[in-house]
Amino acid sequence: MLRSGLIATKIGNSSYYHADGKNSHITVLKVDECVVANVKTSDKDGYNAVQLVSIDTEKDINKVNKPQRKIYSSIKIKPKKVIKEFKVDQDNILEVGTKLSVDHFKVDQFIDATGISIGKGFAGVMKRHNFGGLRASHGVSISHRSHGSTGQNQDPGRVFKGKKMAGRMGNTKVTKQNLKIIEIDIDNQLLIIKGSIPGKKNSIIFLKDAVKKIKWKNQFIILKIKLLVTSI
Repeated sequence: MLRSGLIATKIGNSSYYHADGKNSHITVLKVDECVVANVKTSDKDGYNAVQLVSIDTEKDINKVNKPQRKIYSSIKIKPKKVIKEFKVDQDNILEVGTKLSVDHFKVDQFIDATGISIGKGFAGVMKRHNFGGLRASHGVSISHRSHGSTGQNQDPGRVFKGKKMAGRMGNTKVTKQNLKIIEIDIDNQLLIIKGSIPGKKNSIIFLKDAVKKIKWKNQFIILKIKLLVTSI
């Protein structure tokens, strides 16, 4: 069952004390009003999806490109900072103009969060890939933190693509799965999520129902039905 997700802004991290006294590391997200700006259907576009717009911006309507200007004009709202498309099932297609907020999710629900990780700049293999480095004593000179040999023999005589080497670290799209919602503040439109979420403060985070939890739940239901059928 694929539903639409939400667009949120990362406020920061903190600690959360439960009723039993246990402490959890949490991430606080703020959800501005998400409006369904466009709908894709399998009959017309070949797949089902909804496009959400969110987060206010001072951008003028005349400075928005024509396709987006048409979308904003149809729902009669000012241009937003973010447009995001979420694939959905046929039964979960929403009407254009529908508004979504934090009550789209429930407490104790598991979600997947996608964001852009914090950029670390150019990093060596010890920091980037957790290499052990070379020996710290005999026979090693000015290359203690290098990666060592990367090539093969005369055959194939090249370095394979994807070889772990030094390079730019971070600033990539990262998804953390199966994060639990501890609390929902409807008045302030805040989500309290257990665990860390990629991205710096005020970065854009995309939220959706946990895919693996849904698959596991469906498999469990199918298994339960099979057991009932065999027992009859």
